[in-house]
Amino acid sequence: MHHSLKVIGVFAALIASTFHANAEVVAVDDTGRTISLSKPANRVVSMAPNITEILFHVGAGPQIVGVVEYSDFPPEAQEITSVGSSNQFDLEAILLLQPDLVIAWDSGNPAEDIRKLEDLGLAVYRSEPRTLEDVASTMDRLAALTGHKAHGEAQSQLFRKHTSEIRGAYENRLNLRVFYQIWSDPIYTLNGDHLISRLVEGCGGTNIFSDAETLAPIVSTEAVIDRNPEVIIAGGYAGEPPKWLSEWNQWSSIAATANGHLYTVNTDRISRMGPRLVEGMRELCESIDKARPQG
Repeated sequence: MHHSLKVIGVFAALIASTFHANAEVVAVDDTGRTISLSKPANRVVSMAPNITEILFHVGAGPQIVGVVEYSDFPPEAQEITSVGSSNQFDLEAILLLQPDLVIAWDSGNPAEDIRKLEDLGLAVYRSEPRTLEDVASTMDRLAALTGHKAHGEAQSQLFRKHTSEIRGAYENRLNLRVFYQIWSDPIYTLNGDHLISRLVEGCGGTNIFSDAETLAPIVSTEAVIDRNPEVIIAGGYAGEPPKWLSEWNQWSSIAATANGHLYTVNTDRISRMGPRLVEGMRELCESIDKARPQG
């Protein structure tokens, strides 16, 4: 009797392990579609620089076979085959790579071309993270799809912990009016729906254009003078102050100018929806904090 039970037990274990090996990998993307693969993806094409960063962060870097322009971090990403830019990519080049998963950028890739890839039978996950929690959950989902579930969950928990600690340290300090500038000619900023605006709030600041209707509105010099920011922050590549930041020095009626509170943050860290947001947020909070009365 015991012997037959033991045999049944062995068979049950075998069946379970076989089932496990063939178990589907499932994730729901940011547009609500369910992506289901018969096994973790081993040949992945990343259609945005932040997606490339997230894949490397969760341990799936070696599985990326194609990337788009500006996928420059981590440095190893620069060695991967390019399939064009995020808004104009080469469908044929993607097909030649024979990916088992394409991770698309929902608002940045041409919708029609992404649909074509699906029509050709490729599995497509559409990514569109808008909040810190979206970034963390993207880590979880992409890790699951590429067979790095445990590592991905460890990384997303750290991301949640660090961003929440930064918020805890700064959000209740003296609130300052902040102008975040992306570009100067014309002057581009961000409204309250943009993640950077939410980060400003997490740092204990108020985005002076949070009420603007569009996500990245063009504003006039007069509008900035009128809303009188106490801090002006520019996004700069490699953290270098853009040439145009000093143009504000001619308007001494602006509190930020009068007090010399013009700062730069590394635009790649803060504008890419990926793991480096932790560093970007810390840099932003430290910049805003410099403008507060010390002691």
